[in-house]
Amino acid sequence: MLIEDVDQLTDAAQIRILAGVPAALQNLKRAGYRLIVVSNQPVVARGLLSEPDVLALQEKINYCLIATGAPPMDAFYFCPHHPKATLPIYRQDCDCRKPKPGLLLRAAQEHDIALTRSFMIGDRITDIIAGARAGCRTILMQTGKHLAPPIQTNEPLDLSAQPDYTCPDLLAAARWILEVT
Repeated sequence: MLIEDVDQLTDAAQIRILAGVPAALQNLKRAGYRLIVVSNQPVVARGLLSEPDVLALQEKINYCLIATGAPPMDAFYFCPHHPKATLPIYRQDCDCRKPKPGLLLRAAQEHDIALTRSFMIGDRITDIIAGARAGCRTILMQTGKHLAPPIQTNEPLDLSAQPDYTCPDLLAAARWILEVT
C-alpha cells in the first residue's frame, strides 16, 4: 500500500502517502526494481469515476510520491471491471481483475520484466493469488484489509493460498525483498 486506504478513492484530496513509503520505494528503485502498481478500480464499474478520472488520480499519486521524496512509479495498471458493475459495459468476466493475473502479465510484457524475479505486494488474498498465478513471489501487508472478506469475483478463490512473506508495511516488505535477492 502506497496510500492510506479510504475504501473508494474518488478525490485527489483523499490521497495520503503512508509513512515509510518514500524510503521503501527509494530503496527498491536503487536496487534496480521497477515500481508498478496493479489495482482493481471498482469505482469505474460503479460509475463513481471515469477511466480518465482514475488516470488523473494516478498522476496525483505520483506527484504526491515525488513531493515526499519518493521516486515516481514506473507504471500504473488498473482494471475497471466488476462482476456486479452498476454500468453494464464494465460488468464482464475479464482477465485483468485480480485475482486473475492479466495486468501483471501485461506489465511484464510491456516492461520486459521477469515475473519469477518479481514481487507482488498486496493487502488482500486476491493480490496474493494473482501474484502466485503470474509466477511472482508474494508479500501480504497486514493493513487491516487483509482481514476483510475477499473481493467479489466470478471464480472460486483458494482462501488457503499463503504469501511468501507477511509484514506490517511497505518498508518491511522492501527490507525483506532486498534481503532475499
